Amino acid sequence: MTLDLTGKGVVVTGAGRGIGAAYAKAFVAAGARVVVNDLDAEAVALTAKALGDMAFAVQGDAAGEEGVAALVATAREQLGEIDVYCANAGVARGGTEAVAQKAWDVSWNVNVMAHVRAAKLLVPDWVERGSGTFVATVSAAGLLSIPGAAPYAVTKHAAYAFAEWLSMTYGDKGVRVHAVCPQGVRTDMLWSSGKAGRALMEPDAVDPDDVARDLFAAMEQERFLVLPHPEVAQMYERRAADPDRWLAGMRRMAGALPAVTLGTD
Repeated sequence: MTLDLTGKGVVVTGAGRGIGAAYAKAFVAAGARVVVNDLDAEAVALTAKALGDMAFAVQGDAAGEEGVAALVATAREQLGEIDVYCANAGVARGGTEAVAQKAWDVSWNVNVMAHVRAAKLLVPDWVERGSGTFVATVSAAGLLSIPGAAPYAVTKHAAYAFAEWLSMTYGDKGVRVHAVCPQGVRTDMLWSSGKAGRALMEPDAVDPDDVARDLFAAMEQERFLVLPHPEVAQMYERRAADPDRWLAGMRRMAGALPAVTLGTD
């Protein structure tokens, strides 16, 4: 398949910086018209300005039901059709099962329900016309878990499961789904992940532009799983083949690390 994005309408959430900004840059370079969204009005305005006339900044919530509906409606006004939706916005909350309820609520809302709410509004039109692409920025933690960050690990597993379900249900009806599962990426989320997070992810971290490049390769190949760190595939295979051995290894790794200090509120 030759990937032709000329004139396509694309939405990227969490596009003020990091992976989202890299996605937006790549889509504009490919000739797409892109709505860039972020809660941070200044950041998303800077992203749009850097990308020129093919990018449109839409500040606002991309997780709550009203926020997603407003974003989709505004994007349709700007773009006409939404051909690609990148559910990229995410939060990283650390802690155990005992972390504050707010950490769980925010994690479910942003990391999972934002995807569900966007799909609810987009998929019927995509099925009717026989085409559309949903990109879920997940994490290797959605395949492998991560020590010390229960809300993040659990909700990223759920985000991956929802992307799988979308592909399983609508893949034969023209809807393409891609789950992007990097390990460390050189973004603010990595820099704020504390000693444990940086020890785990920084040595092999990739740049956001690398993640965008790998997404485009997967789109061209119509491949569901996007692994900017190819070694994750082997880890995932070992996890499935011998869960007890894998869990023992994860316990050893967790015991050797300081506490993860992603957000806890």
